[in-house]
Amino acid sequence: MARRIAALIVTVVVVIAAAARGDTAAAGSTASAAVLARGRYLVRIAGCNDCHTARYAETGGAVPEAEWLTGDGLGWRGPWGTTYPINLRLYMNAISEEQWVAVARAVRSRPPMPWFALRDMTDEDLRAIYRFIRSLGPRGEPAPAYVPPDRVPATPYVQFPPPKP
Repeated sequence: MARRIAALIVTVVVVIAAAARGDTAAAGSTASAAVLARGRYLVRIAGCNDCHTARYAETGGAVPEAEWLTGDGLGWRGPWGTTYPINLRLYMNAISEEQWVAVARAVRSRPPMPWFALRDMTDEDLRAIYRFIRSLGPRGEPAPAYVPPDRVPATPYVQFPPPKP
């Protein structure tokens, strides 16, 4: 027991001394882990996976994290045309963190993307989402291209709003 207490005291002293010297590598890795955890949490509660991860909603979220945010070939068709949830892993790996924050503040996407949710997030939340998605690495293929309203998509789609009976 005395050895455990002594080891704990030594650890605390080393950490305090490192912080006083400006050695922030250990503190940075803890902060990085916290930022990634925050990003993962935000992706889950903000509903990003609901559209940007194939089969996520149908399986009640039982899609392995390795498959998250790779986009989906299921389109959303309405008066705006047919939109597809993009592959966020490819997208985030193609832009900088600063570009992401700027896009999130200015974007006005077609439905059903809730662009206003991005607009209302804090910079810290947007950065956490960016860093988490980047940590997953690039994977998958780009989503199908937008289809104008006067054309029928070649992929499966959800009619939104549904046709009237």
